[in-house]
Amino acid sequence: MTDMTDTIAAPKAYVTRVEPDADNDFIASVEALSVQRATIGCIIPAYNEGESIAQVLESLLAQSRVPDMIHVVVNNTTDDTVAIASAYAGPHRVVNAAREQFTEVFVHDIGKNPDKKVGALNYGFELVEGCDYLLGVDGDTVADADAVQRLEEEIVSDTRIGGISAIYTIDDTRMSGMAGFLVAGQRAQFAAFNMQNMLRGRNMAVLGGQFSIFSMKALHQAMIDNHQSTPWVKDSEVEDSLLSLQIKSAGYLTKISARARADVGGMTTLRGLDAQQVKWNFGAIELMWPGQRGDTKGQPLHPNLRLRWLENLSMLINGVTRLLFVLLLVGSLSIHAFVFEPIWLIAPAVAILLNLRIALSMHRRDAKDILFAALFVPSEIYMWIRLGHFVRAWSKFLSRKQVDNWAAQAKAERGSGSAFIAPAVIAVLVMAVLVLGWFLLPVIIQSSILWVGWPILGVITAVQTVGMLFKLLRRQRGYRV
Repeated sequence: MTDMTDTIAAPKAYVTRVEPDADNDFIASVEALSVQRATIGCIIPAYNEGESIAQVLESLLAQSRVPDMIHVVVNNTTDDTVAIASAYAGPHRVVNAAREQFTEVFVHDIGKNPDKKVGALNYGFELVEGCDYLLGVDGDTVADADAVQRLEEEIVSDTRIGGISAIYTIDDTRMSGMAGFLVAGQRAQFAAFNMQNMLRGRNMAVLGGQFSIFSMKALHQAMIDNHQSTPWVKDSEVEDSLLSLQIKSAGYLTKISARARADVGGMTTLRGLDAQQVKWNFGAIELMWPGQRGDTKGQPLHPNLRLRWLENLSMLINGVTRLLFVLLLVGSLSIHAFVFEPIWLIAPAVAILLNLRIALSMHRRDAKDILFAALFVPSEIYMWIRLGHFVRAWSKFLSRKQVDNWAAQAKAERGSGSAFIAPAVIAVLVMAVLVLGWFLLPVIIQSSILWVGWPILGVITAVQTVGMLFKLLRRQRGYRV
């Protein structure tokens, strides 16, 4: 069996920008190509990506398989994204060990755009209509040098595939302190999610917009089936998740690549991470929930949403067990009834082993990933942070209050807003009320609650531990995330 982790060496490439007076030679050289190949049009929606857009474009121009055209669609920007990207505009000749290739970079500043990223994606879609495949790349995503080649090989090999997502992680080489901790948590979160999809036949629930390739035929079929004039619609908080569902419903497969990899932009502050995760969770809940919510119709039985249901159920159980443990521990200590039982160490021990296995499955793991998993406390703190996102997303959804989560994320990334601390404040207040109420109860009632509560927690924890053991012992088939 072939090891799915095999990779090709990064090509030695040099890029030459073709000057305007050489346009005729450029066109003639393209027309002279005798080998017929699929065409790939790349779209980069960019909003205030001045710090990263140059690196993203250089990454694409250094690919072993260069996209046939690259469109940077700048929208609502307030920084120097346009100026930096414009330095790369024009035809380029790319030479590497494999072959000589040609591409052209176009920069479009569409100004104020009420549909934000969705509007930029649909604008770009019109520009690559003649291509066989659309490559969507975020303005802060840097791919491995063979990523486009890997994606093309996989999608061309099977006409049933409508889209393939790269394997995502976050570059943590220059991260430290709080940013380093948050990125380590996000790396572990990405790794666990990617491995789950790998082991489900590489069926991907969400073709993330960070670095994914789409069949233009599949996009057009999804548009026809859903009576849409564009692939992406503006009424969903998670436009990529909805499009993935539509592609799947149109009869195509949605996959995660076995080898194409990309580093995406991570969230380095609690405020930014909260806004991003709440937006993602809120959008996923909208898609999962039965019935109509505005223009979004819930599809609770859609096969792409099974993993979402499992994630939400897992988060609910994680929240319940932790809340019960804290309350029962405080209650037991208050009446001097706590007795330590070594059997309670089994669950955290299995959790550490599972976290370590996930860390070891990372393609580019480092000491920070291993320590994050092995020390238990960092991963446990990160779980509490994720529980806050989970509670915030569900409370927003159930309140039925109209909220622009895209705007909230943009505001958070600018360093504004304090909603991210709400779960912690509420948790402290709830704990305080419960503890106060506890001390008002007679000792006999306190003892009865503890007598019933600990066994209930024990059963739930045992079920969780069995689930973790199953994941721990499951074969990973040589996949690396």
